[in-house]
Amino acid sequence: MEKFIDYLGPVVMATVAIVLLFGLLNMMRGGSASRSQSLMRWRVGLQFIAVVLLMAALYMASR
Repeated sequence: MEKFIDYLGPVVMATVAIVLLFGLLNMMRGGSASRSQSLMRWRVGLQFIAVVLLMAALYMASR
């Protein structure tokens, strides 16, 4: 379980960063505004999941 917790943070943060970069690249290239909006909504949702998972991991690690 500790190995899982060690890798959880970087994996979740990398996922959020990748979606953020895709959204930014789409906006810079002049892509569809609805696609950029959709990617930014995904980013916000993934950030929420990341915070919940990291808080749960911290809680479990402290027990």
